[in-house]
Amino acid sequence: MRAVVLGIGNTILTDEAAGVRVVEALEQAYKVPDNVLLIDGGTSGMEMIEDLSSLDFLIVVDVVKTGAAPGTVVKIAGKDIPVFFRNKLSPHQIGLSDVLASLELLDTMHREIIVLGVEPISLELGMEMTATVAARIPQLVAMAAGELAQRGYQLEALVAAEA
Repeated sequence: MRAVVLGIGNTILTDEAAGVRVVEALEQAYKVPDNVLLIDGGTSGMEMIEDLSSLDFLIVVDVVKTGAAPGTVVKIAGKDIPVFFRNKLSPHQIGLSDVLASLELLDTMHREIIVLGVEPISLELGMEMTATVAARIPQLVAMAAGELAQRGYQLEALVAAEA
C-alpha cells in the first residue's frame, strides 16, 4: 500500500502557502512509514507524475475555493471530487488536472483521493499567511494524519525535544 500527501501552493502568495505548510508541519510532527511519501508540490505539475502513479491513497492539501466562508476547512472526497477537477477548486488545478488526466490515460490512477483544504482569505503577494488560515494548519495536519491512520498507515508522533 502506497500513499502520498501532496501539499501544493505558492509560498509567496499569502494563504496560497497552506498546502505546503501542512506538509512541512506533518514532517515535523510525525515519522511516516516508508510507504507514505510527503511531497511539497509547490506549484509543480507534470514532473510529479512518477511520484503520483499507482498509489493506493492520495491526499491533496491546498487552499480551495468552494464558496464557503474564508478560513473554513473542507474535506472533499469520492463523488464530490470533480473528475479531473473540472470545477476549479484551487488556483493550481490546471497542472494537477493535467497530472490526473495523464495518470488516468496511463492506467496508473490512484485508488482513492481526497482533498483537504482551507478557504483562503488572501492570495496577495506576501510571505505570511493570514492569521485565520495559519491557525487552520494544525487542524489540517491532524486531519491528514487521521485519514492516513484510518487506512492503516502507521504514523509515529515525534516528541518535541526539551529545551
